[in-house]
Amino acid sequence: MAERVSAVDDYLTCAVCLDTFKEPVTLGCNHSFCRSCLETHWDRTKAKTCPVCRRKSSKESVDVNFALKQLCISVTEKQSSEKLLSEKPSSEKQSSEHRAGACAAHSDSRSLFCLDEDRAVCPVCEFSRHKEHTVVPLEQAETRLKQQLLSELQPLLKHRAEAQSLQQLYENLLQHSEKQASVCEAHIRAEFSRFHRFLQQEEELRLKAVREEQSRRAQTVSPELGRIRDTLASVERSIQELQTQLQKTQEDFISSYKPAQTHSPQPPPQPGPGLLLNQAELLGNLAFRVWRKMGKTVQFSPVILDPNTAHPNLHLSEDLTSVGRLDPPLELPDNPERFSKFIHVLGSEGFRFGTHVWDVEVGDYPFWFIGVAKESFDRKGKPDPTPKNGLWSLLFFKNDYFTAHKKLFIRKRPQKVRVQVNCNEGTVSFYDLSDMSLIDSYTDSFTEKLFPYFGVGPSNSDCQTKELRICPEPAQSHV
Repeated sequence: MAERVSAVDDYLTCAVCLDTFKEPVTLGCNHSFCRSCLETHWDRTKAKTCPVCRRKSSKESVDVNFALKQLCISVTEKQSSEKLLSEKPSSEKQSSEHRAGACAAHSDSRSLFCLDEDRAVCPVCEFSRHKEHTVVPLEQAETRLKQQLLSELQPLLKHRAEAQSLQQLYENLLQHSEKQASVCEAHIRAEFSRFHRFLQQEEELRLKAVREEQSRRAQTVSPELGRIRDTLASVERSIQELQTQLQKTQEDFISSYKPAQTHSPQPPPQPGPGLLLNQAELLGNLAFRVWRKMGKTVQFSPVILDPNTAHPNLHLSEDLTSVGRLDPPLELPDNPERFSKFIHVLGSEGFRFGTHVWDVEVGDYPFWFIGVAKESFDRKGKPDPTPKNGLWSLLFFKNDYFTAHKKLFIRKRPQKVRVQVNCNEGTVSFYDLSDMSLIDSYTDSFTEKLFPYFGVGPSNSDCQTKELRICPEPAQSHV
C-alpha cells in the first residue's frame, strides 16, 4: 500500500521543483510540470524544450491539465484529511467534511457545485439527482460565482462613487452658502450703517433747523417785548404816584397838590405776522423729504450680476455691478447654474417681454463679450457662441469687433456700449453711448427667458480698465 502511495506521489511530482504539481501542464512528450516551473525553464534556456527529454515543444503556450490538477487536489486533500482525522475528534472531522461540501459517507470524494441550487453536492450519492442541473467543479463554480459577484459589485462601486461625488458637491454647496451668508451680512450691515449715519446727520440737521428758526423768531420778538416792558414800567410808576396822592388827608393833599405831569400813554404796537415757528415747513412731509434726499445719495443698477452663475475665474464687485478676470480661480461649487468652461456670468433677472436697456463701461479692456443669453444656454460645455445656441453677443478681441462670427468695421472705439433688447420685436442692438451710433443688431425670435450676459478674457498691464462695469442710473428715476 505504501509503495502504491509512493508511486502516485511520484506521478504527481514536478520534475523541476520536486513538489506536487501546481497548475500542471502536459507537453506533447507526455511529461508534466508546474506551469510556472516550465515557463521559468523556458525563459532561462531561451528554448521551448522539455526539461526531461529535451524534446522541442511546438506549442507557443500550454494549457492547464485540469484532470491532473483535480487528481493532485484530491490526493492532497485526502492526505490532509487523513492527517486531520488522526489529530481531531470525530465530531470535528464531520464538521470539516460538511464544510468542504462532501457527505460523511464519501468524505474522500471531491465535491461538485450545482449552479441551479447554488450549493455543493456529493459526486457519489447526490450526482444522480442533478442530471438535469448544471454541475461544475468547485474551482469553476468559485470563478463563476466570483465573476457574478464582481458584475454586481461594479454598479455598486459606480453608485458609491457617484454618491460620494454628490456628497462632496452638497458639502461644498453648504460651505459656500455659509460664506455667501457672511458676505451678505457684512454688506447689509455696512449699507445700513451708512444709512444710519445719514439719518443721524439728517436728524441733527433738522433739529438744528428748529433751533435756528426758534432763535430767529426770538430775535424778532425780544426787542419789541423789551420796549413794551419799559413802557409798562413807566405807566406803573405814574399810577403809583397818583395813588399815593389820593391816599393823603385833606390838609396834606391840599398843601402838597401838584397837577399830574403824565401824558396819555401811547398804545403798545400790536404783533405782526410771522412771529411763530413755521411748523408746516419744519415738519411737513418730513419723512418724504429725507427719503428723497437719501435717494440722491444712492444709485440704481439696471442689471445685477448673479454670482451663482459666475465662472471661478471671474471676480465680481461687492455690489455685483462689475466683473473682472481672476487668476488663480476661486474654489467654488460646481452648481448647475455656474459656467464651467466659458468664463462668463449672467445677470440675476431675466425677461420675456418689453424693452430692456443697460449701459456697460468697457473702456480699454482688451477682451470682452456682452449681450444676452437664453435661459437654457449650455453652461457646462463649450458650445459655439451663436444665436443658434442661444447667445446674441458683441465680441471685442484683438482690437476687432465681432457678432455671430461676422467681423465689424468700427472707426471709433466706444468706451461705453448700450445694450438694448426688444423682446416683442425680437431685436438685440448695440450702440456707442457717446453718440448713440448703431454698432450692430440682431433680429431673431425669442422663445425663452433672456438674461444679460457678460464675459471677459485676460487683461494686461497696459490697459487702465480692469473690469467691465454696468453703468448706474439715478435712483429717483426708478421711484
